[in-house]
Amino acid sequence: MMAKIIRLDTEIRDEIISHDGQQIQKCYGCGRCMTACPWNHLERVEYPIFRYPQSIRIGEIISSEEKQELEKEVIDIFRCVGCESCLRECPRGVNIADVLRAVRRVLVEYSSYPDEFKALVSLIKSSGNPLGEPEAKRTNWRDGLDIPDFREGFDYLYNPCCVPSYDARAQKVARATASILKKAGVSFGILDGEVCCGEAVRRVGGEGVYEQLSKKNSDLYERLGVKKIIVTSPHCQVVFKEGFEVLHITQILAELIEEGRLRPKKGFNKKVVYHDPCTLGRQLGIYEEPRKILRSIPGLELVEIPYFNRDFSICCGGGSLGLWYDWSKEERLSSYRLEQVLATGASILAVACPYCLQMFEETLKSISQDLEVVDVTEILAQALT
Repeated sequence: MMAKIIRLDTEIRDEIISHDGQQIQKCYGCGRCMTACPWNHLERVEYPIFRYPQSIRIGEIISSEEKQELEKEVIDIFRCVGCESCLRECPRGVNIADVLRAVRRVLVEYSSYPDEFKALVSLIKSSGNPLGEPEAKRTNWRDGLDIPDFREGFDYLYNPCCVPSYDARAQKVARATASILKKAGVSFGILDGEVCCGEAVRRVGGEGVYEQLSKKNSDLYERLGVKKIIVTSPHCQVVFKEGFEVLHITQILAELIEEGRLRPKKGFNKKVVYHDPCTLGRQLGIYEEPRKILRSIPGLELVEIPYFNRDFSICCGGGSLGLWYDWSKEERLSSYRLEQVLATGASILAVACPYCLQMFEETLKSISQDLEVVDVTEILAQALT
């Protein structure tokens, strides 16, 4: 039997490094990142992410001459959802998600990436949002709420994210958020003309499209005098914080409750478990504010997922355009996470990210469990009525 011949390609290595892949030099292959990676909690998935830095260093990545083997490797490169659990565990501070983003940038530039992601990047580029909806419908969610357009002099711009802007279920989150801010007397408005923040596009390697989206939003904000932004999605916060003062909705609501400007009075007599979104938690460090909001609500019993909460939370699988990628039933992080949630005995799963909301609701449709997924703002809005 002939030994397998491995073709090394130092040009690919150098190109990946030039696309912000320099972190590979720090990795010494200890494998601790693999123990933290959520994919390795699934029995049917083998995902040795610790090998990527070494494979890149020697040029043994996306270099196979066998079509099937190359296709599988490319799918695995796009498997990473950017949860950054690996970064939490790495003793050298290597972020494998960023390393793989560098690889993806090369693949995107050569148009050698999965058709599903290719279609999504194209859709976002052409329509300005991942749902392919007309820009003119972006603010339709506010109908009947008397929410003004943003103008200079308002304290905040509220950007609800693409999903709550267009998706019928998630629009309830945007409406709940706006009604709470109005009740607290917060000075805010919303805008026509916004497009997707592009964070997920950037994660999958679409750097050029991300830059176009980012520039369109920042030019719009600067022209209208936006200084401070409230967001529903932590993914938007990651992008906008580079040029503006940005608060996640749970941050400002926790502050308003502490100041006494919001006083939840109506009881919510249910057992609630809170899921820490990866981007809001590990990447932005926002863990306690959502819990403070929930604890302020009369009658609400807040429970935790043992061990896998806060910094150790398991990803829902929605990041890096994973929300729109159809993994097989055995390869859904949301299913594994829901097993942990259901074991707590809670009847309500509280979330603080539009991606998590959709991932869990869609997964629950296929497993028929008596669990309701609700955004933190929806629970608070109900307690304030």
